[in-house]
Amino acid sequence: MSQLKTISHLDSVLPSTPGKFKSEKSPSYIHRLRFYTSISKLTLWSSFFLAFILIYYLFSSPSPSPSPSSPSPRRALGVSWGGKEWERRVTRSTRKHSKSGLTVLVTGAAGFVGTHVSMALKRRGDGVLGLDNFNEYYDPGLKRDRQKLLERTGIFVVEGDINDTLLVSKLFEVVPFTHVMHLAAQAGVRYAMQNPGSYIHSNIAGFVNLLEVCKSANPQPAIVWASSSSVYGLNSKVPFSERDRTDQPASLYAATKKAGEEIAHTYNHIYGLSITGLRFFTVYGPWGRPDMAYFFFTKNILKRKPITIFEAPNHGTVARDFTYIDDIVKGCLAALDTAKKSTGSGGKKKGNAQLRIFNLGNTSPVPVTQLVRILEKLLKVKAKKKVLQMPRNGDVKFTHANISLAYRELGYKPSTDLETGLKKFVRWYLNYYPDAKKNSW
Repeated sequence: MSQLKTISHLDSVLPSTPGKFKSEKSPSYIHRLRFYTSISKLTLWSSFFLAFILIYYLFSSPSPSPSPSSPSPRRALGVSWGGKEWERRVTRSTRKHSKSGLTVLVTGAAGFVGTHVSMALKRRGDGVLGLDNFNEYYDPGLKRDRQKLLERTGIFVVEGDINDTLLVSKLFEVVPFTHVMHLAAQAGVRYAMQNPGSYIHSNIAGFVNLLEVCKSANPQPAIVWASSSSVYGLNSKVPFSERDRTDQPASLYAATKKAGEEIAHTYNHIYGLSITGLRFFTVYGPWGRPDMAYFFFTKNILKRKPITIFEAPNHGTVARDFTYIDDIVKGCLAALDTAKKSTGSGGKKKGNAQLRIFNLGNTSPVPVTQLVRILEKLLKVKAKKKVLQMPRNGDVKFTHANISLAYRELGYKPSTDLETGLKKFVRWYLNYYPDAKKNSW
């Protein structure tokens, strides 16, 4: 601050024309002497600061990407990927058993939908590699058990994050993927109120990072990714159609999925990536997510704990278009099979590319109260219900899919009603948690 005052003072004393200033030791001379002393000190300290910055960047700058023959610097830090044996596992997992088969990278492979899609692809002879970071949003033990299930069918799940550019690039270096099934995401509507950053990290930054690697790949893969019915937000027109407005998200989760759709459009337009988005409607079934209502309702009913049922204002009904996992898998595979090749190469667009969006739902919304009645029947236990008005946490009153476009373009036709699907889920649940039934007695 003193320097600023000195400079300001000098502006008023020093003449604008050189050579007219007297050499006597006037007050202005003293100010000038202080000014030059301050400049010298400032120069000295600036030099020290610049030297510090230079040293910092020399020692903290990221290492260049290793050559295929050199060991990965990440493995020196304990990250479990890289090396010849790791590459052999990646290559073996992506080996096709059909000449017309696909070679697919499935992100979020240890997740609910990811596990089922990966297994379905492998069963029909496609080459499949999984990628999952095994985060702790819900029980990682369930994800590890899904991983074991995948490994028994010959699918290797690489442990890593889609934000890790070096890892994702390495996967494309080892395997020329024809398709990417992008299912990795931070799920859940309510959790966004506790950890909003995780949604930006996974659903936006992670998606962009994956697209960056894909657009630079040669050849570029076709991409199918999971959007969500949540993008319809506060839209009151039913059933929801792909042509309806999606600019009124009711939650941060929905906003990140909507952002993903816009980002997909951008990469399709600029780089020629073939991209298909799938708006899932309340997926349920065996190996499902513990944070979903049908899952924790089952758990609490068996434990004789009360379950909370939300109702809309004025005792209105809350309903969901529950879609069984097998129907969703059929839609995912159909989207992969009908995806056209990307038109770019090495980050350069050579022509217009396919860009699609589809609803994958069941077309039959069911009130949550009916879901509970079906579970009571299957579990043979009466639920202890606590009815509350729906809080303002991002949930919407209802979802209802119009699937005419998916039917026409993908041949998508769901065939599992809620009671049949829940029967399969309950059978799996009691087998996976053998003590659950005992605790209900």
